[in-house]
Amino acid sequence: MPLPSLRQAADYCKKLTQKSQSNFYFAFLFLPKERRDALFSVYAFCRLVDDAADDAPTPEAAKDALLGWRKELDSIYGDDAPTHPVAARLKEALTRYPIRRQDMEAVIEGCEWDATRTRYETFRDLHQYCYRVASAVGLMCIEIFGYTTPRARDYAIDLGIALQLTNILRDVDEDAARGRIYLPLEDVKAFGVSESDLIEGRRTPAVLRLLAFEAQRARGYYLRARAAISDSERARLVVAEIMGDIYYALLERLERDKFPTTRAALPTSRKATIALDTWARAKVRLLLE
Repeated sequence: MPLPSLRQAADYCKKLTQKSQSNFYFAFLFLPKERRDALFSVYAFCRLVDDAADDAPTPEAAKDALLGWRKELDSIYGDDAPTHPVAARLKEALTRYPIRRQDMEAVIEGCEWDATRTRYETFRDLHQYCYRVASAVGLMCIEIFGYTTPRARDYAIDLGIALQLTNILRDVDEDAARGRIYLPLEDVKAFGVSESDLIEGRRTPAVLRLLAFEAQRARGYYLRARAAISDSERARLVVAEIMGDIYYALLERLERDKFPTTRAALPTSRKATIALDTWARAKVRLLLE
């Protein structure tokens, strides 16, 4: 089978990102085309790696599928030509942006955990998972956004934790129905909640207190990210700020609606408004420097 052209690979990544209807898509639109195409390839890589773990019929099959992506990394960072269009596009992106292999490997490792682990005993355990599936993505992205201070890496790590905790709260029932509980079991026990409460989607007072506690934890990471860098640096990282603001609004909706058992989402118009407002504020900050 002939390898795809870079243009075909770029189109594949873009269409995959569009099809996912991800919150990230609205943020990517504010980048120049070259950076936007690179971000599409990063998102597509993360999406496909995640699907390789989630869609596999057995943990062994997931391990084999993810091994295939580890081999693609060998080609991305080596001399061989990639066999997948996303890998081909990432290899080209590396000629412009210093995306670290260790961050891509962390994403694969996090998805391996998804294939083999269904519980996290402590928040420290969960933090390590969140770092792999979210913070590592942020560390890849800021190399494409561009930044001026090493503290931007702390920003990316904390924002990634915040985003993933928000995802966990949004998907708590969906995940539990699949046999996965991401909320730290030490917290579940401390609040007097049983695993069956979560699996059966109950919203008892104890469950609501537990979810509110985890929401406050997520909010703390949003605040830590914001405090890590200056307003002007955050303005330069406007795409990350857009993602953060959209997810923060989602967290607020979850809290306001008492953590609904159906998957919550912001309307497209709301996400577009947040993106435009955040972009406009960033432009003003930069003009005032």
